[in-house]
Amino acid sequence: MSGPFKNGGRGAAMLYRMDRELDIDTAAATAFQSTHARLLDRHRLRLVLGTGDPEATLAALGAYRNPDGGFGWGLEPDLRSPESQPGAALHAFEVFADIAPHTSPWAAGLCDWLESVTLPDGGLPFALPVTDPTGCAPFWAGADSTTSSLQITAVVAAVAHRVARHDPAVAAHPWLAGATRFCLAEIAGLTAPHALELAFSVQLLDAVHDREPEAAPLLDGLRAHLPADGRVPVAGGADGESLRPLDFAPLPDRPARALFGPGVVAADLRRLAAEQRPDGGWAVDFTSYSPAAALDWRGHATVRAVSVLLASGG
Repeated sequence: MSGPFKNGGRGAAMLYRMDRELDIDTAAATAFQSTHARLLDRHRLRLVLGTGDPEATLAALGAYRNPDGGFGWGLEPDLRSPESQPGAALHAFEVFADIAPHTSPWAAGLCDWLESVTLPDGGLPFALPVTDPTGCAPFWAGADSTTSSLQITAVVAAVAHRVARHDPAVAAHPWLAGATRFCLAEIAGLTAPHALELAFSVQLLDAVHDREPEAAPLLDGLRAHLPADGRVPVAGGADGESLRPLDFAPLPDRPARALFGPGVVAADLRRLAAEQRPDGGWAVDFTSYSPAAALDWRGHATVRAVSVLLASGG
């Protein structure tokens, strides 16, 4: 975390940057989480702000954990069915990354579960059969569980690699090595990737850039699919739904940032800061499939926005 805090109006803590356009009201963000977000994201925001408790955060995560070592129960907000799912594994790994340098045996246990549902080619299915479709997005409930998905495998593995930087058990797990090999092979054959597939491929290559020789040329090859402003429409998404540069390259001082021209990421950081709502939280531009999911996504988006701005600003 760089840059000092200062007191603003109403006693709010404001993120102060040399570029004042990156100011955000962290007290208002905290109040939004207290009012609207699920307990897990309240704890996650506290970790981002340096006041959190890893054990309390893990306790909140534990409510979504299943005896098989996977996670479900709506940890992925638009997939509210209780069974363990690859989509929920992504969000569990986000928490295991948040608690660094602390570790949890649940992270390696999650790798064990992922290995148990991985298909023979090394990839994960987009979703496993949904036992209760109530409140679930149709793309989850109707997913093909027999075919590997680069989209879900890449994003789950990308965040797992972030955890692996401080958790030796995850770094050494055979599931992560196999999933990475699957992704590298699939990315090498991409010709017209969907926006989400493209973003998660970039994130995976960025995460393994320092240890996989194929990553650098593959990452450079994906540059051709990115417009100059870094805004990629999401085919089949909500009206106006797009991915932005920070969806491809959220972390500072990483190779993915070099995919964008001078000033593009800086402009996107200013956009993200300006999107803090009067209620203190951030919103998403994609469709939520239940009222609970809509608020869950806002809590998740608020954690992400504050995290990205704290890491990248100043």
